[in-house]
Amino acid sequence: MAKGRLGLPVVMAGGVILLLVSVAVAMTLGPANVSLVNVRDVVTNHLGFTDIPVRVSKNAIVWEERLPRSLVAAACGSGLGICGVIMQSLLRNPLADPFVLGISSGASTGAVIVGILGIGGAALGLSGGAFIGALVAFALVLLLAQLSGGNNDRVILAGVASTQLFSALTSLIIFAFADSDETRGVMFWLLGSLEGVRWDDVVLCVSVVGIGIAICFYYAFVLDAFSFGNEVAASLGINVRTARTALLVVTALITATLVSVAGAIGFVGLVLPHAARMLIGPRHGRLIPVTALMGAVFMVWVDAVSRVAFAPTPLPVGVGTALVGVPAFIAILSRRKKSI
Repeated sequence: MAKGRLGLPVVMAGGVILLLVSVAVAMTLGPANVSLVNVRDVVTNHLGFTDIPVRVSKNAIVWEERLPRSLVAAACGSGLGICGVIMQSLLRNPLADPFVLGISSGASTGAVIVGILGIGGAALGLSGGAFIGALVAFALVLLLAQLSGGNNDRVILAGVASTQLFSALTSLIIFAFADSDETRGVMFWLLGSLEGVRWDDVVLCVSVVGIGIAICFYYAFVLDAFSFGNEVAASLGINVRTARTALLVVTALITATLVSVAGAIGFVGLVLPHAARMLIGPRHGRLIPVTALMGAVFMVWVDAVSRVAFAPTPLPVGVGTALVGVPAFIAILSRRKKSI
């Protein structure tokens, strides 16, 4: 174990406890007054451990609103964090994040096509349109990268081109077809919002992120090899093309799912992998679970603070992650520079 870095069991145990406490405290924050005792009683009642009388309003606030919201926030933090780990390893670029593939911009275009133009609105909904748009953008990036050679630089450039294309299409649709109310609603979603999430969103996000983490953990050794380049990975007997495609597809599916539910949430996938490396080291067998836990705790608190900072109007959670993420990233860069 590297000097100054904590052991994995200690970090994981502390992270799980911190996550549980964070979710519990986050559920007490909001316009309505809810105590930790109320949270305990509502949760244990629904889990079948107790049968304590609780006011109907508090039960609805905790179980139907704040707990699903906190769990989706945790899933978003974990999923975007591990996607950042994958992208930084595959592309060997410390500035890579899940949105380098143009997925966020594609999701935005899909959302405005449904929300403003009304195409497929009844069948898809905003989230369905965003998911399809994200996958279309990812397919375009893969196609452009393949046509231009398929190396890391080409993937990044293809992602930049896709991002610019779909951002322009989103802006064009909003400018040409949206009225002021539609523009405000869509822009709030585009900035990242956990308003109105329900238990079906929890099941979707937690399932996708959980499967994604398991797949990434399975590929931990492969990710270690990719950190040293495709040639090193190939020399170790790894099928570079197959592994790389599988990891990119996993990243795309996780990101597309989370963006379709919560909108674009930036800086999580960029900052959290660097913070986790400083804490636990670069080995992906350790880095993946720690990043997932750190991302979950981070997003639960960002969402909780965003909910009350400008109450009764919630701050878009994507704005909150940027306000916290930029100073944190600057601090990490400064620390890395001193250690060189």
